[in-house]
Amino acid sequence: MTQELNFDVVVIGAGPAGLAAALATDQAGAKTLLIEREARLGGILKQCIHDGFGLVRYGEKLSGPEYAERFIEQLPGSGVTTWTLSFVSEIRREQNESILTVITREGMQQVRTRALVLATGCRERTSRQIGVHGRHCAGVFTAGTAQYYTNILGKLPTRRCVILGSGDIGLIMARRLTLEGAEVVGVYEAKPTPSGLTRNVSQCLWDFEIPLHTSKTVTRVIGDARLSAVEIASVDACMCPIAGTEEIIPCDALILSVGLIPENELAESIGVPLDSKTKGAVVDERNETLLRGVFACGNALHVNDLVDYVSESGEIAGKAAADPLNCARGLVPVECDHTLLYVVPQRICRNAAETERIFFFRSARDMDNATLTITKGGNTLVTKKFAHLRPPEMERLALTFSAEQLNGTEPLRFHLEEITNDK
Repeated sequence: MTQELNFDVVVIGAGPAGLAAALATDQAGAKTLLIEREARLGGILKQCIHDGFGLVRYGEKLSGPEYAERFIEQLPGSGVTTWTLSFVSEIRREQNESILTVITREGMQQVRTRALVLATGCRERTSRQIGVHGRHCAGVFTAGTAQYYTNILGKLPTRRCVILGSGDIGLIMARRLTLEGAEVVGVYEAKPTPSGLTRNVSQCLWDFEIPLHTSKTVTRVIGDARLSAVEIASVDACMCPIAGTEEIIPCDALILSVGLIPENELAESIGVPLDSKTKGAVVDERNETLLRGVFACGNALHVNDLVDYVSESGEIAGKAAADPLNCARGLVPVECDHTLLYVVPQRICRNAAETERIFFFRSARDMDNATLTITKGGNTLVTKKFAHLRPPEMERLALTFSAEQLNGTEPLRFHLEEITNDK
């Protein structure tokens, strides 16, 4: 092991959040190290060759690699040190500093930093995590794996497939595989409504006449060495299969788009508290976790719809990490009731009043003509109306609170109410 290296900020992960965070810390004057376990920077964007990225940030429709390149091309002119093919095997905490053991091409390196930014992204759920039974046969892929085979390796992983789950990656792959000549029998979703963005349902399914079957799921995979068919069944309101509704659909691949989970093993290893709703870290508006000097951003914090917001999250964390002790916290809890799936951040600094804070939330169900109310200690601070809310579509709010509004220990409470015609 070589001599210990020192950096002001270390960013783990060089996807869209990590790239934005590293550039933000560098622009703030911090000595920054960016660590990436793959050979090339860009994270998942490298295999997302479809367009639609950058509409919010740049007002353009970019492909994933084009969007990533906007950040990567800034690195040579910056002071950011970049390590690729490097893996963080351990993190230790000494007072308010982090000591990383990193496996690199040159061997093991010890790195000490006063601020750590976790931009580790998320991973896909597998068939075993959702209770699909049957043999471990070839032909069962996550949507991301199918995307990698098709877009990076140039290999068509299926001729006739079933897609389980209507998440955005699954919808995009339904279109992509159809364009490459494969037959997509259908997209099957256990919920009564699609899980992806409305625009993706329209552009990827309806435009290509790919059927979407809601309230149906795969209960069994059939095949020996290779998948030959799947068993489909209808589900009830509790998403339990209904006996007698089973049907067998011949196919050579089952592609799963059944949810994403923030990648937080490193965060857990050093005791960062996680939110049971988002599966990401509990953070304040600066994306600092409850462990001082440790920040989380991007899909490691919560799963985003748009890469533009992932980059914004990285920039917020990066700017704060460059000056990690600039907020004498005095944290105010942020809570939501059953009408919302979650709110991020889960804390805000009372002592940083009159500054704009960015909140993200998802409604718990489809709502039309809804009103969001934010209260503290029984006092209403904010009301905002929304024409349409859907759980798959995250909402962004920029809010400013006065010192008087944040005074006291009571939490900020978020509540949604659908206004019907008879009210």
